[in-house]
Amino acid sequence: MFERLKAMVVDRPWLRAGTGRGVDVGWLLDTDKARFIWADPRRIRRGDPPPTHAKSVNYCPSVLDHEARMFEVPCPIDVRLRFRRNEKGQPVLVNADGDRSSVRSKHLNQMISIVGQREWRHPERPVIQIITPYVFVADEPVWMTQMPPISHYRPDPWPGTMIGGRLPIHLWPRQMMWAFEWYDTAKELVLKRDEPWFYVRFETNDPSRPVRLFEAERTPELDDHLKGLSAVANYVDRTFSLFKVAQARRPARLLERKRQKAPAGTVS
Repeated sequence: MFERLKAMVVDRPWLRAGTGRGVDVGWLLDTDKARFIWADPRRIRRGDPPPTHAKSVNYCPSVLDHEARMFEVPCPIDVRLRFRRNEKGQPVLVNADGDRSSVRSKHLNQMISIVGQREWRHPERPVIQIITPYVFVADEPVWMTQMPPISHYRPDPWPGTMIGGRLPIHLWPRQMMWAFEWYDTAKELVLKRDEPWFYVRFETNDPSRPVRLFEAERTPELDDHLKGLSAVANYVDRTFSLFKVAQARRPARLLERKRQKAPAGTVS
């Protein structure tokens, strides 16, 4: 039995923790349209002045360690959304900026959708989703938590809560969604481009190893794996049951740092 498990770990390196100082995590954009509106994930940015006291919060080891493990993803668009019901009582979203909106209605409708009412947590709290092209991937055990931007202060808070989630990106590097539960439907949901939209936090087998986040190459192996897990929620409940399938079919390597293109005019 032990020999069988040992052989499995040797054959499947993503089952064991890495030995390097840091943990490599890659991100990529799974889209071929409007890629420039989607910014690189970045470490949390704060505009605080330099601390003037030795006991400042900015020097607290627990705060520093906590914030060092989180990365923020900026919002790609400016939009003001309203919720209402049509004459048939069906929930609909309204672009409050109308003709002055920076996003064409056709493309906004392709990005944003209302989850079916029977799938809401509460009958009076609509749930909306925005499709994002972000994919995160690792070649050793890494669990990623998507969470609200808890360190970002908004003078006008969102009228509800962002719905977070947690998944193993070494097995299930799926395209991320931004989901929102709308508590106060009398208020608009205002999203502003380049403001922190959501955070991601990474858990590894050894918490002392820092995370190195970089843009990943969409290799044929990764592309094939992404196709395998795409849209499975339309066919089965509780997709966590498919993690064993993903583990069995996963190639030895999914993560490769994106190759930099030579500048225009460069002769190789």
